[in-house]
Amino acid sequence: MTMERSPRVSWLLWSLSGCCLAQTPPAASPASVYIAARGPSLALASEAAQAAIERCKALHANVAVSVVDSAGVLKLLMASDGTFAKGVTSSTAKAITAKDFDMPISELAAKMKTDPELAARVKANPNYVVGQGALPLHAGNELIGAIGVGGAIGDGRDKAYPDPQAPNRDELCVHAAIEKIRSQLK
Repeated sequence: MTMERSPRVSWLLWSLSGCCLAQTPPAASPASVYIAARGPSLALASEAAQAAIERCKALHANVAVSVVDSAGVLKLLMASDGTFAKGVTSSTAKAITAKDFDMPISELAAKMKTDPELAARVKANPNYVVGQGALPLHAGNELIGAIGVGGAIGDGRDKAYPDPQAPNRDELCVHAAIEKIRSQLK
């Protein structure tokens, strides 16, 4: 027994297959899928992180330094010996916050006091960290990433430094990192 398709069924199958094929999105070109974000080179990120760690060591602080690119991708994370876990996580969160808002996080904290929309935007993301210790990286006028330093201040665990709250050592160390590489950013 053979089953024959009616012309109507054949037309319906043909129409459906054409419909589905018409909705298939075009394939992306391989070049467009793998476009890298702007950011400092790994060597430059390492140089900046080392400068921050050295500055903080002179201030009797063990810190972590995170460098992110313009997409917020972690380019480098470096932690000095004896760094607390909170310093590691906060350095990355600080860097991403500085990159996302394209400003030092110390300025962000001040602006939040007078801008309720900005404050709400920051508070809506539990991964943002506001305070001190992160700066955006620019090559000319273009934002290419950010550097964050975490772990130098806190609840007085560092007895070698007389006042762990002032000056803010995270802030001093991130400035040292930027100064080290500023002229090389392109």
